[in-house]
Amino acid sequence: MTKRYFSLLMFTAILAACGGGEDKSAEKLQKLKKERAELDTEIAALEKKTKDTSNVKQKTVTISVVKDTLFEHYIDVQGSVDARENVDVSAKSPGVITNIYVKEGQQVSKGQTLAQIDDAVMRSNIAELKTQMELANIAFDKQQRLWNQKIGTEMQYLTAKNQKEGLEKRMATMNDQLALNRIVSPISGTVDAVIAKLGDQAAPGAPSFRVVNTSNLKVVANVAESYAGKVKTGDPVVIVLPDINKEIRTKISFASKVIDPLSRTIKVEIPLSADVNLRPNMIAQLKIVDYIAKQAVVVPVGVLQYSMGKPYVITAKTSNGKLVAERKDVELGHTYNDKAEIKSGLAAGDQIVTAGFQGLNNNDLIKL
Repeated sequence: MTKRYFSLLMFTAILAACGGGEDKSAEKLQKLKKERAELDTEIAALEKKTKDTSNVKQKTVTISVVKDTLFEHYIDVQGSVDARENVDVSAKSPGVITNIYVKEGQQVSKGQTLAQIDDAVMRSNIAELKTQMELANIAFDKQQRLWNQKIGTEMQYLTAKNQKEGLEKRMATMNDQLALNRIVSPISGTVDAVIAKLGDQAAPGAPSFRVVNTSNLKVVANVAESYAGKVKTGDPVVIVLPDINKEIRTKISFASKVIDPLSRTIKVEIPLSADVNLRPNMIAQLKIVDYIAKQAVVVPVGVLQYSMGKPYVITAKTSNGKLVAERKDVELGHTYNDKAEIKSGLAAGDQIVTAGFQGLNNNDLIKL
């Protein structure tokens, strides 16, 4: 081609030297210039085609192979650990506390006495009643023996019997009243707080102790009204307990059907297995599963790029023995935190570029 180019130049020079007609010379000159421009274009194209690609800069990237995996979308809610049996224990009868039998942290059983209220007057009345009962029993026994021998009247026998039975009922009532002077635990558990002090005036409704059964715990949380249609009893849930670095997968045992008019939330409860590390009021983070895809294509959210509002990713493929970039448009499904579900556009086995994808275009050379 270079020889042809120089031949044309020589031919132009000869024409000029011959001094032919000016019109013909100008016409030939324009023709030769046109041919020279065409040659320059052809030379440039050939040079570009034959250029050594070994000097083309290759961008270093990191790739990851796409795999089918389980994808779950969660509703994040914060709750707390609560005891199903967490009771404030108060006296059933007013009076001055004379004895406290337990201390904080002590294990107690249902019905165990925690404190004693002054019952001196009641015991004195019972002692007096016992004396009356002894006399009534003697009188009844004598009258019964006489009645059996047909001595005396029936009225005398019935009067003695009635007096004896009446005193027995009074004794039973006084014993019940005496029991009210003891503050007892209604559940088995641990004494979490001793509120009462010796000499305090106990009264019904005023807490003297707090007893908690830590072997029967649950997680409670309030879910926003906007999710009420998505959360129901039996839904799977992941409970994260950051204080003890523990994660539990279980199911919701109760989801309220009624929306609280003040907070605009519904209440959910999840039972917990006994664990010595759990404490009432401990923070619990709930991840309620509202969507599951068992064989999903999942990619990091960070690899997604957008063009004209449509998402795409950069993948790696081999072309003519070289690793090149390839752009693939994708259809997004659900996203959660740093994971995105791909509905279409990618398949298991594809290699996506996870680092170094910025600025890459189709067929750009890349290397690992």
